[in-house]
Order: sequence, then structure tokens, then C-alpha cells
Amino acid sequence: MKYYIIAGESSGDLHGSNLMKELKKVDDNVDFRCWGGDLMKAQGCTLVKHYKDLAFMGFLEVLLNIKTILKNIKFCKQDILDYNPDVVIFIDYPGFNLRIAEFVHKQNIKVFYYISPQIWAWKQSRIKKIKRYVDRMFVILPFEKKFYEKYNYHVDFVGHPLLDAINSENSDVDKNIDFIKENNLECKPIIALLPGSRKQEITKILTIMTDVVEHYNDYQFVIAGVPTFSEDFYKSFSKNDNVKIVFNKTYELLQNSYAALITSGTATLEAALLDVPEVVCYKTSFISYFIAKKFIGHRIRFISIANLVMDREVIKELIQKDLTVKNIIFHFDKILNETEKRKQMFSDFKQLKEKLGGSGASKKTAELMYGYLKG
Repeated sequence: MKYYIIAGESSGDLHGSNLMKELKKVDDNVDFRCWGGDLMKAQGCTLVKHYKDLAFMGFLEVLLNIKTILKNIKFCKQDILDYNPDVVIFIDYPGFNLRIAEFVHKQNIKVFYYISPQIWAWKQSRIKKIKRYVDRMFVILPFEKKFYEKYNYHVDFVGHPLLDAINSENSDVDKNIDFIKENNLECKPIIALLPGSRKQEITKILTIMTDVVEHYNDYQFVIAGVPTFSEDFYKSFSKNDNVKIVFNKTYELLQNSYAALITSGTATLEAALLDVPEVVCYKTSFISYFIAKKFIGHRIRFISIANLVMDREVIKELIQKDLTVKNIIFHFDKILNETEKRKQMFSDFKQLKEKLGGSGASKKTAELMYGYLKG
């Protein structure tokens, strides 16, 4: 079958690649055409657009790039028509994907959505479009199934694909042995700094993260770098020359870390699933924060997935004006050493994995998709 897959972010590229790997096991005649990244390309797809050219964050940036976005939408529609797939699979990225889903549905092409837009927090009116234009929705958070049931829309809960990705990373047990030596690190406990993958995130958050370094001489701080940016770019936000940068090894870094400071996003869940105690850091422009607070502040209590799934504060979230060096130190001290808070976090992380449904999300999703297409 011919699969057209659209992922607009790095996490979508990861989950899309694992889905493709499983689809190849159930369908002997797969043909992939994708919007995604290097991981999806490695699974054998014809890569149409890279997610690095699609990632626009925040209300202001979207407005400034509206011409590019509209041009991409027009191009995507024509590309789908030219390819004529059996199904279009959308992975999160709702602002773009829901527009294309409406078009695809009207062409009588199957529409599958993997990893639901977070409409339970933002723009619940999108449920109308989803019910009208999406043939099958595959959700990864347990409470999402109940949310959709309220609107009389059946979805498949498949579990969280991060568990698959992390289990895959952990399968090579020898790779951690020389991590410190290979990356010229010290023999001190590591505190990982994950400032995000977008320039706007890094610019607003990394300086605050690195300003806590001088308060923890018994630890070494290591930034998880993404190849989009140079070493000099990362160093420009730190006053301390001892802060190291490791590129393209986020999982390995977290596996070797004693604790972490992480920008809100998928990485906060990755750390939790890897049993790394953490503090979540988030800061955006005043306008973006004001709008988000006004429209979704009354709907959700937390911004990190772990807290949302557990429905309580498992991980401390420092947001906007609360993100200060003083507050980071205060809450970070609570999860360092063998404190009760640290022990409680490990217990909470175990419960979190159970609630997320265990591993096998990619396999289950691929089998369901192929079954629906054949049926």
C-alpha cells in the first residue's frame, strides 16, 4: 500500500519512523512518501519536506511566516494528489495537519491520525473537524480516550510510543560504558540541561539554566545539543566554561544523568520514562503566554505530560515569572542526593509507565492501521 505520512516535528519523526518500521512487518508492499526527518528517511521514505523547515513556534512567529505556511499547504495538497496514496497518516502537528486532513477526506482518501492534537487543552472546537474528516484516531494518552468518548467519537488507545523508542535505545547495554570517556566528561554525577530544539526556547531558557551551575560544584552540567545549532551558539548563553555540550545523544545523556533541567515538551516525558529526576522549565514571550493562559489556563493544571497523566504534580514546573535561578536551586535541591522527594519521584515514574500502557505502541498501531485498510 501507499502511505503518505506527515510529521512536522522531531518527535513526530521519531514516532513516525518506528511506525514505519512496524508497518513494513505487516505490509509486504509498502511505499512511503513523507514529511518528516532523517529517521523517517532512514526507514525508506521519499522525504518531501524536512521538519526543520516547518517548525514555527508561538503565535507571533506563525503570523510572521504565514506566507510560507500557506505555500506549504498548497504544495502538500498537490503532492498528495500526484502521489495518490491509499491513506494519509497525520502525526500530531494539528495547525497544518487538520487543514490537510479536510482536503484529503474530500478526495476520498483514507485519513488516519496518530498522536492526537491536544484539543483537550487547546481549541476543543477542533473535535468537529476530527469527527468529520478523520477516519481513525490513534491516541497515546489514557485520558484522551475518555475525552473523545464525551463527544461520541471512538478512538484507539495504543499506548505511548516513547516507551518503544526508549526500550530500543536501552537494548544496547554496552553503549553507556564509555559515554563519559567518549565525550570528554569528568567523573562527576551529570546534570543534563535540555533547553529545547527551537531557537526561541533556547534563547529564553538556557541562560537561566546555566546560571545555576556555580551552586553545584560536585556535579557537571552537560547540554543536550541538537545539530541545528553550533557549539558556539550554545556557549554564548553560558558564563561558565565548564558546561559541556553533547550533540545528538539525548537518550544516552539522560541514561547517564543523575538529574535534569528540561524545557517543557516531549523531553520531560522521556526523562521520566528513563527514571531521571527533573525540574521542568518553561518561558515564552509575554504575548504567547498571555494568550495561552487566557484560553487554556482554566482547562489544564499542568504543562508536562507526566503530571497530566498522573493528574498531580510529580515533576515541579517553573513557568514564566517563576522560572528564576533562585527557584530552580530551591526545587533542584529537593531531588538531589537520596531525599524523600527523589525516592517518591522514582515511585511515581513506575506508576506513570503502567498508566501509559507499556511498550508496543508502534506495533499495535501498525497492525490496527493495516487491519482497517484491509477491512
